[in-house]
Amino acid sequence: MEHSFGSDNHSGVHPLIMAAIAEENQKFATAYGEDPLSKQVLKQLENLVGGDCRAFFVLNGTGANVVALSPFLKSYNAILAPETAHINVDECGAPEKFSGAKIVTMKSHSGKATPEEVVKHIVELGNQHHVQANILSISQPTELGTIYSPEEIRTLANLIHSYHGYLHIDGSRIANASASLNLPIKNFTHDCGVDVLSFGGTKNGLLIGEAVIYFNSTFTDAVPFIRKQATQLYSKSRFIAAQFKAYLKDDLYLKMAADSNSMAKYLATSLQEVKEVKISQSVDSNAVFAIIPKWLSEELLKQYYFYIWNEEINEVRWMCSFNTRKEDIDIFVSDIKKFLSI
Repeated sequence: MEHSFGSDNHSGVHPLIMAAIAEENQKFATAYGEDPLSKQVLKQLENLVGGDCRAFFVLNGTGANVVALSPFLKSYNAILAPETAHINVDECGAPEKFSGAKIVTMKSHSGKATPEEVVKHIVELGNQHHVQANILSISQPTELGTIYSPEEIRTLANLIHSYHGYLHIDGSRIANASASLNLPIKNFTHDCGVDVLSFGGTKNGLLIGEAVIYFNSTFTDAVPFIRKQATQLYSKSRFIAAQFKAYLKDDLYLKMAADSNSMAKYLATSLQEVKEVKISQSVDSNAVFAIIPKWLSEELLKQYYFYIWNEEINEVRWMCSFNTRKEDIDIFVSDIKKFLSI
């Protein structure tokens, strides 16, 4: 396909990231994260999010969430999450399988968890007949592309902590949130009381590899064993580290995220006067959600790749990537208008 609006996973690898892999490929190094580069880059990641934390490399996003959540959970616990959460919809039950805990879903508001919904689902604490809510998992950005403010995250963290629970952020697109908020990642994670963060990279120009960062050190002694059992310990860890080194250098991760965010804004703006296309969610990151006629989506899908997000109302999702360009969007919008005879 020439260009895909289906997912930022469909895009390629940034040339600087690929060059970093090729450079590292000229060397020998010890395995399983014992090499100097892995240790150096993990420290960079920890410093990026405020220090006083511990970071681990993993292979992929589902693995990051499994490793992030599992240390906080017993088999009788519950993970609270919005109904739209990736851990609920798109991870084939992996967090439940590996942690033994049950995902309890909440009604979301523009993809977000709200204090009212969280409280509603923290029930029967201490009652042996009911699963015990122990961690709240939110996505930043949400699965609908919306962004939590630092104040919203702090409120949720304080709330779940008041029940002796924990807060997890699924940050598969955390760089997009940082670019959208124009804030360092630490300002809406470390500084807001988040306990653990899944730090994504492959949706923003990496080839392979993510990280998990624990701000709460209570359970980190168990993490290396959980990671190994979950098949997330990569033997040639230095190749993940090399990518992250390039990713962090000169804020490349932010520049790529800002580019994909701006392209989503450009797409939404280009369609705002097309009455048959109703932008249905706030365009806060690199996703554009729109409700369009079913026949139009059927025609577009003959030429372009994207997802029907909500079949009942024919809401589609168009994703922009770090290498989406205005000309890609101009051609796409032109084709939409052509089908609509505009």
